[in-house]
Amino acid sequence: MWYSQPPVEYIEPVFRPPSEADSLILQVTNGCSWNRCTFCDMYTDDHKRFRPKAEDEVMAEIVRCGQQLPQVQRVFLADGDAMALSVRRLKAILQAIREHMPSVRRVSAYCLPSNLKRKSVEELSELRELGLTLIYMGAESGSNTVLSAFDKGETFDTTAEALLKAGEAGIKRSVMLINGGGGKRFSEEHTRESARLVNLVQPEYLATLVLFFRRGTDKKVLAGYDGDFQPLNGLELFQEMRMLIEATELKQSIFRSDHVSNSLVLKGTLGRDKARMLAEIDQAIEYASQHEIPLYRQEGF
Repeated sequence: MWYSQPPVEYIEPVFRPPSEADSLILQVTNGCSWNRCTFCDMYTDDHKRFRPKAEDEVMAEIVRCGQQLPQVQRVFLADGDAMALSVRRLKAILQAIREHMPSVRRVSAYCLPSNLKRKSVEELSELRELGLTLIYMGAESGSNTVLSAFDKGETFDTTAEALLKAGEAGIKRSVMLINGGGGKRFSEEHTRESARLVNLVQPEYLATLVLFFRRGTDKKVLAGYDGDFQPLNGLELFQEMRMLIEATELKQSIFRSDHVSNSLVLKGTLGRDKARMLAEIDQAIEYASQHEIPLYRQEGF
C-alpha cells in the first residue's frame, strides 16, 4: 500500500544506541537540553537546538506508525533528551503507542540524570507501567573531577540518585562510561569512582566506549582540563579497563564494550564472567606491551 506521508518526519541528524538498531526511532524532542559536554559533538548544529516536538505532530506520527508499521515491537524515544518532557506528555505518548501500536513490547529513551530530579518514583513507575522499560544514561564517569572537566552538569551523587530512582521504579538502566575519560593524570580516580558508582546502583546494563575526538572536541576537552590533558594510548586504555572490571562488584549486569571506538571487544555478564573478561584483558595487555595498538577498531586491530 502506498502512503502519501512518511510515518515520521525527522530533523537530522538522529542518534540512537547501538542496541536500538531494530527499533522505530520516534523523535519526540529535538537535540539535547544540556548540550554542553566537552567530548560530545552530536547536537552542535543550530537547527538541533533543544525543543520538544509539537505534541500534535508526535500523536499524528504515532497514528501513522500504527497504520504503516504494524510489525514494530520496539520504540526508541529520541533525541538525546526525551525524558526532559513532563510526566503528562510522556504518559500521553506512551498511552498513544499502546493504543495505536499494540505490537510494541518495549519503549526506551536516553536520559540525563537531571531529567529525573523532578520526577517521583511513583511517576516513573506509572511510565514503566505504560511501557517505558529502559533508559540509557551516559554517566561517563563517577569522578567529580572528570565530570566537571567534561562540563557534564552532574556529579557522582546526582547520577547515582537518578539511577537508583529509576531502578526503584522498575525501569531498567543502561549505563555508559568513557574509557580514558580522565586522561593520564586522573585515570586512577576516574576508574575508582566509576566502579564505585556502578557498584552502588547495580545497573542492568553497563557499557564503555573510548574517548575519541571529532570536529574540534579535542580542543574542548583540553579546555575542560585547563590544557593539561594527555590521552591514554592503547596499552593504557587496556590497563584502565582492567582496573575498572577488577573493581566492579556487580551481581547481574550485562556488560558490553563493543562500540566502534573499542579496539578490544568485551562481552559478558558481571560478575559471572568477570574472571574470563579479566583474562581476555590480560592477553590484550600482553600483546599491547609488544605492539602498537590502534585506538579504534576500524583501524584494523
